[in-house]
Amino acid sequence: MRESVTRLSKKNSYRSVCHEHEVGEPMPSTEKMAKLVNKIREIIFPGYFGSTTLDPVAISYYMGVYVDEVFELLSEQILAGMCFSCSEKKAEDRDIQKNREKSKSIAAEFISFLPELRRIMSTDVEAAYNGDPAAQGRGEVIFCYPAIRAISSYRIAHKLLQLEVPLIPRIISEMAHSETGIDIHPRAVIGENFTIDHGTGTVIGATCIIGGNVKLYQGVTLGAKSFPLDENGNPIKGIPRHPIIEDDVVIYAQATILGRITVGKGSVIGGNVWVTNDVPPNSRVLQMKPRSARFIDGAGI
Repeated sequence: MRESVTRLSKKNSYRSVCHEHEVGEPMPSTEKMAKLVNKIREIIFPGYFGSTTLDPVAISYYMGVYVDEVFELLSEQILAGMCFSCSEKKAEDRDIQKNREKSKSIAAEFISFLPELRRIMSTDVEAAYNGDPAAQGRGEVIFCYPAIRAISSYRIAHKLLQLEVPLIPRIISEMAHSETGIDIHPRAVIGENFTIDHGTGTVIGATCIIGGNVKLYQGVTLGAKSFPLDENGNPIKGIPRHPIIEDDVVIYAQATILGRITVGKGSVIGGNVWVTNDVPPNSRVLQMKPRSARFIDGAGI
């Protein structure tokens, strides 16, 4: 045991997997972020989560309490994300008091976005409800569908990324990924009326652009092809490398669409197909029809 402690304490053993944390600075907390996301869901979907009373007088009280809680939690986690990335910044950018004020300003700006977030999420709920004959009501969609959980987390994380919050958006999206099996990078741009039927195994890459009224099914991959390399053989990051999906597109289960290509408006991509070239508007991309064959005693298999 003593030898293990000695080896684990040597700096060269943990240099690449440690974070040098300044005393007094907050660290990101997945527990607090889970509470934050759940509290935002209580605001977006009143009456479904938490103990919100929809009485015309009482609801103002509940919204006020929830918004205050979100502001405090979000300010703290934004600051934690800023402090976490401080080791890579200049000394003038590491002023914790300055960053604390900035985190509060960003949190206030995010809260001003909450009414718009509710409006956008209502379109996603409607898309899920209208797109699934098995759905008995919008309440079932909000309570039960993993797509709504994943998409709401994505839209929260995407807005925070737009506000230049470091690290926290990625943690929120990966928490949703763990919960639902749906992997949406917060940097992706996704229009309204978006839904993912079933959802498990769906992957949406960082530079994807998805239009309005798009429907995906489980196992769809909107991914990248091999990374281009620089002169030193290192992957070139930050370039657009994922698909553009235009409005009114349906992509069925297990389809794989790779590279910076465009799937045109109104197209349908069938299940289990592999697409690496542009698809014109109003196209149908399907597998070849199955061929029937007879084998006797295993011959020909």
